[in-house]
Amino acid sequence: MRVAIGIEYAGDAFDGWQTQPGGRTVQDALERALAAIAQEPVKLVCAGRTDAGVHATTQVAHFDTAAKRPLEAWVRGVNSHLPGSVGVLWAVQVDDEFHARFSAESRHYRYVLLNRRIRPALMEGRVGWIHGPLDHELMAQAAACLPGEHDFTSFRAAACQAKSPVRFMHSVTVQRQGDVVLFDFHANAFLHHMIRNLVGSLVYVGIGRRPVEWMAEVLVVRNRTLAAPTFAPGGLYLCGVEYPQRWPLPGGGRIIAPPQLLLS
Repeated sequence: MRVAIGIEYAGDAFDGWQTQPGGRTVQDALERALAAIAQEPVKLVCAGRTDAGVHATTQVAHFDTAAKRPLEAWVRGVNSHLPGSVGVLWAVQVDDEFHARFSAESRHYRYVLLNRRIRPALMEGRVGWIHGPLDHELMAQAAACLPGEHDFTSFRAAACQAKSPVRFMHSVTVQRQGDVVLFDFHANAFLHHMIRNLVGSLVYVGIGRRPVEWMAEVLVVRNRTLAAPTFAPGGLYLCGVEYPQRWPLPGGGRIIAPPQLLLS
């Protein structure tokens, strides 16, 4: 039996998604909890691996098991074996053709950036922070070059293992809510550190260090050394994954809408 699950987690409590020898990752915690319910080893496959410090409001994963359990056991039962920083939101049975990663049509990410003079305390590790003046309208103008199919080499980590740097960006929006600037990215897939590198370069525009047209120039030149440094992971959230309608996932199998995450 193949089961798909939706997961939320606070990434600052873990060493990223992917399993590591130390066992302090989201995947490690979930596989231990799932095994406790299944009474057998369980291997998880997720829609998109997140780095250390990156959060998820809706990560999607699947696993195969011979254990016969009610779907609620894969939610409430598993959650009883998990730390408070990670939880299963829902579980549905899917056919064997479903694959959390390869069946996904697109992903949604949001970066939450606190823009005020004083550093965050209550939201430390949950938002990015910049203390100087930041022009969100200039950043929105600079981001206008990003939708469409592009080679995102300039915003790709050196350690990225993707076979191709080409991705299709459906949309990018930049908006301000009080002291918070929200960056929303929707693409078929993302490269390693791609969003944090994009945010870093957009911030360069927002603080006046680079002009609006510089963003398009960096995109075209395909040279990572010409873009801004990678921005901090704490403000980044995986907010949803879209799948074809054939699979009965929450939201009709299309989009799991990102929550507002508006901080004032």
